[in-house]
Amino acid sequence: MDLKRKIFKPIYFLSGEEAYFIDQVSDFIENNALEPDDREFNQTIVYGKDTGLPEILSLAKQFPMMSEYQVVIVKEAQHITEFNKKGSDDAPEDSSKNDASSVTKQFLNYVLQPQTSTILVFCYKYKTIDKRSAMAKALQKNSVFLETKKIFDNQLPDWITNYVKDKKYSIGPKTAYLIAESLGADLSKVVNEVNKLFINLKEGSEITPEIVHREIGISKDFNVFELQKAFGTKDILKVNRIINHFAANEKENPGPLVLGMLYSYFSKLLKYQHLSDKSKFIAATALGVNPYFIEDYSRAAGVYSVPKLKLIISYLKDCDLKSKGVDSGSISYGDLLKELGYKILH
Repeated sequence: MDLKRKIFKPIYFLSGEEAYFIDQVSDFIENNALEPDDREFNQTIVYGKDTGLPEILSLAKQFPMMSEYQVVIVKEAQHITEFNKKGSDDAPEDSSKNDASSVTKQFLNYVLQPQTSTILVFCYKYKTIDKRSAMAKALQKNSVFLETKKIFDNQLPDWITNYVKDKKYSIGPKTAYLIAESLGADLSKVVNEVNKLFINLKEGSEITPEIVHREIGISKDFNVFELQKAFGTKDILKVNRIINHFAANEKENPGPLVLGMLYSYFSKLLKYQHLSDKSKFIAATALGVNPYFIEDYSRAAGVYSVPKLKLIISYLKDCDLKSKGVDSGSISYGDLLKELGYKILH
């Protein structure tokens, strides 16, 4: 990769839904483009909420002081007004008509002929720039243009596994799934929590569920992963224990998280029931899960018929609406879960 070889380009436009990848590139440039002694005079970080394109262009056109490069990083670039205008196929013809047109033209001119001693980085998070705009077209042709995509929930366990492997540790599918289900697809949060696990482990060690329970604080017995397993085997006592725990600890087990994961689980189970080929790897691909878990789905499929699964999904949708205050009356979160658990099991 060019960055690791310290080959830098004049402009980086980092955009998209997944902020983690944007931060990875931006942080690497911030920490490696310049020597530590050069950063005080040659590295500037500004924020789109507080800075407009004229100020950014002015910074970019400056020359470094006794250094090969100067670095200008624009964080929260999605708040820059000119980037949020509707698309236009052409640059403004008469730049004197208004200040906005003038700024746009100045920026386009800079993108076409950037200052090679400046590394200008835009961090445009959580969305993408309008591809129809003249700015976007110019950036795509004349900059390092990165557009990140959000990782889907079913891709997260494999992503965690690969991340842990890259750090010279190992992790089993069950543990990766436990982390994914408990933390969700916020990669920055996942990485922060997983990095905590490395602190007291020797390189090459395996991250086990016990380590995750102890270091991240995910309850060993009372989490959504265990609730799904309990439902899958119709373990009535365990289901009730976990639901009672969730009811007493709503903040740690919020309704949207619990119901969303249960909906995903039972939807996959219904899909499994309709598969013509239920062999491990075919089924795993169809459901978007690790083959390790297909045995659990196979076991649960013997417990829940297709008609029952359709009813369960309708129960989950109804519970979700009630948890949001739709026709719920005065029923509490805990009572909603208890009612849902009873309906699923009986």
